[in-house]
Amino acid sequence: MHLALEPLRNFISTYGYWAVALALIFESAGLPVPGEITLLLASFLAYSEHHLNIVWIILTATCASTFGGEVGYALGHYGGRALLNHYQKFKFSKRAVERGEKIFAQYGAAAVFLSRFIFGMRVFAGPLAGVLRMPWQLFTLFNFLGAAAWVTVIASAGYIFGAHWRTLLHVMQRLNVAVAIVAAIVAFILWRRYRRQPPSK
Repeated sequence: MHLALEPLRNFISTYGYWAVALALIFESAGLPVPGEITLLLASFLAYSEHHLNIVWIILTATCASTFGGEVGYALGHYGGRALLNHYQKFKFSKRAVERGEKIFAQYGAAAVFLSRFIFGMRVFAGPLAGVLRMPWQLFTLFNFLGAAAWVTVIASAGYIFGAHWRTLLHVMQRLNVAVAIVAAIVAFILWRRYRRQPPSK
């Protein structure tokens, strides 16, 4: 394993599911934490060392990602536009934030699902949805669906292709666009189905 990943490996080996949960909560809440790499590495360790169980990794990561997204939404809702300005100064360029706003304007709540599969957007999707005052019920639905789908795909890939973990990591970093296209199609289908549902009385 690459030496740069050794501290993260030790962290996961020591704290197990808590390490996965914390990384994904912080990432989904809006902090630039390597959640995807943590999830991949934990799944690889489940394959290679059997200290962790892949099913529990998926359940833990899904709950953590969903909770982190809700925290991010609350931060954006109460922090407002000033929070986005902080993001531009701290981590993201103005262009990245503007691109995120355009995606949310075009796809609405389905963009929350889509953002899980786009590198960078995972971090500020929750806060951005809060800033744009997306209805909380819609955000929660697509936040959970996106978290469940993304976690299942990434964790399963890390486990199934565990013997080729470094190659998988390299490929995953290059497939963000392709995965995003597939996610966009799924998100569009979910959005259309939701729109067709009769309004509740």
